[in-house]
Amino acid sequence: MCLTGVDYFSTLGYQPAIAAAAAGALAPIATLILVVVTLFGALPIYKRVAQESPNGEGSIAMLEKLLPKWKGKLFVLALLGFAATSFIITMTLSAADASAHLIENPFAPTWIHGQEVAVTLMFLLLLAVVFLRGFQEAIGIAVALVAAFLILNLVVVITAAAQIAADPAPIGHWWTTLTAQHSNPLAMIAVALLVFPRLALGLSGFETGVVVMPQIKGAPDDTPESPQGRIIGAQKLLTSAAVIMSGFLIASSFVTTLLIPAAEFEEDGEASGRALAYLAHKYLGEGFGTLYDVSTIAILWFAGASAMTGLLNLVPRYLPRYGMAPAWSRAVRPMVMVFTAVAATVTVAFKADVEAQSGAYATGVLVLIASASVAVTLSARRRRQHTAALGFGVISLILIWTTLTNIWDRPDGAGIAALFILGILVVSFASRARRALELRATTITLDDEALTFVAAPDSGQISLIAHEPERLSAAAYRRKFDHACTVSHISPTDRPLFIEVIVDDSSEFEAHLDVRGITRHGYRILQVHSSNVPNTIAAVMLHIRDITGLMPHVYFRWTEGDPLVNLFKFLITGEGEIAPVTREVLREAEPEVSRRPWVHVG
Repeated sequence: MCLTGVDYFSTLGYQPAIAAAAAGALAPIATLILVVVTLFGALPIYKRVAQESPNGEGSIAMLEKLLPKWKGKLFVLALLGFAATSFIITMTLSAADASAHLIENPFAPTWIHGQEVAVTLMFLLLLAVVFLRGFQEAIGIAVALVAAFLILNLVVVITAAAQIAADPAPIGHWWTTLTAQHSNPLAMIAVALLVFPRLALGLSGFETGVVVMPQIKGAPDDTPESPQGRIIGAQKLLTSAAVIMSGFLIASSFVTTLLIPAAEFEEDGEASGRALAYLAHKYLGEGFGTLYDVSTIAILWFAGASAMTGLLNLVPRYLPRYGMAPAWSRAVRPMVMVFTAVAATVTVAFKADVEAQSGAYATGVLVLIASASVAVTLSARRRRQHTAALGFGVISLILIWTTLTNIWDRPDGAGIAALFILGILVVSFASRARRALELRATTITLDDEALTFVAAPDSGQISLIAHEPERLSAAAYRRKFDHACTVSHISPTDRPLFIEVIVDDSSEFEAHLDVRGITRHGYRILQVHSSNVPNTIAAVMLHIRDITGLMPHVYFRWTEGDPLVNLFKFLITGEGEIAPVTREVLREAEPEVSRRPWVHVG
């Protein structure tokens, strides 16, 4: 909970000030709407997400299952772009805000003023060092920081509430201002709803709460198929974080709105971006205020830890499996360095400006939550849970409206997200093209019949004839056999095997190959389902060589059509220029010529 909370709870460092700046005297009412959406919208959604993706895949995996093949992959890549926006900007924005708190502290040395970019880069580097040392250290630091930060916030809120109890005049002044600006309660609620999207930063942290699920131990009787203990633990985590944060949001918004002059929330005001810190210095002295600043700086710096955790869980889970990232992207330390470099680039580009990055942050957070709401709505509908589907559907509409409103008001956030999506797409497809000639088979299994076929030859080679699985007539097999005999000099007395690759989902990259032996029209056939043809044939040939000690030979006909078009077709559909690609895959996989299976084309 604390690893999630360093992102979620750390927004107390700036959320009350953002609410007051956006809503003015309506800030407590707008914050109350935020809490309602949190407890009755985001929380039920992510409790359902935790139930349906208990291994930390999150809502993205749910949507991937609902959208098949390339549509699903492209949609996931787009969502990963928004996730990357959310997580990277979490790192940079929080580190930048930590820098602002440090620089604005009265005890900060004068030479540090104007060095926001350098200080922010230092915070990002320190965060990377923690993750390079190990994940367990990150969890330990998160627990200490969250505990200290929440205790200090509780002291500040209680002290501020005591000031209001001792002198209730601010309540009367606030109510007078509120009623003067808005004629009736309905008008207040309507205006609060309009400014609610500006407060959406207070919804951050839920996606990370699901991503960290693999860290939850669960119950002794948990199974990989049904980890109920882990699911219950994750739901407790989400509920605890949401309830704690909701209490602090309401209390902090109320006391800051009542006790801090409106002018101080403006851009150059002393409470801009640090409302609770302002109260800590004013009512508890510079010493306690500095202690509060140190705690705020620390948790804002380490808020990037939950974002880094999210990135380290999401990116290796999808991109390498799609063939859209190098294999080393599954390793933690290289990816920490990559993400830190990206965060540093973003920091320099935005000059460590918190306000300039907040639009992109809100856009990323809202798109992820809205997509999660759509995922659980579709899931409930598919399971014929009509009441749940209706409820989640209403929540989805609210969150989609909030997202669109935020994008309309702050289009820069969508623009930054679009750059992240474009970057992911370019890198992903470039990586997939570069890895196109890999074997791609994670494991290979031959059933008993297939083993019987490959063990039968007495000669030193096994002959395979590549055949299209769409042509299943006896005449089609006879024509293919006769052609091989004519152009490749196979003896008519030989009994070669046919090999058929059935392409199920060409968007998949790696897969287990289950080779079945079947007999059709008197011909012996090795049949395998896969995502592509040439890589699969190459992998099966190498496997046959290894288990039999015999050298496989495969016989193809030349593919008709433009070679460039066929090559592009191979990259997208897994078919196309099969014979030369099969030979090239074998050349890449087996550098020793004498051990390389043969490819014949005629």
